Amino acid sequence: MTSKVVYLGGLRTENTHLASGATYITDAPVDNHGKGEAFSPTDTVATGVANCMLTVMGIKARDLEVDLSGATAEVTKTMAANPRRISRVEVRVTLPGGVSERNRKVLEQTGRTCPVIMSLHEAIEKDITFHWQD
Repeated sequence: MTSKVVYLGGLRTENTHLASGATYITDAPVDNHGKGEAFSPTDTVATGVANCMLTVMGIKARDLEVDLSGATAEVTKTMAANPRRISRVEVRVTLPGGVSERNRKVLEQTGRTCPVIMSLHEAIEKDITFHWQD
């Protein structure tokens, strides 16, 4: 088992990663009857794209002997109605400079094919951009 989710009432859940004991809360968004005081479940999916991208890029960077420390990603999630669903995930990744053009291409391809992106439905638009600081 990977995790345990407990419904706390008030459209809020507590999520526990069983191997580490780490927890986080989700809350329904304001536009869907919630308080919007924490990540919504769909926020966690969209944010998971950036988490996954930076993680697999970090693994590949280590293999390439490239340091990506300080890399950031800004995530924008767009919802659609009927049915209510994620329609678009935009991720803007900013990475440190001093990386060769060859390694940049390898790292960008690694990010674009991370397991979370590959698991999202094809109907979800994925807008991914990379900015290298030089």
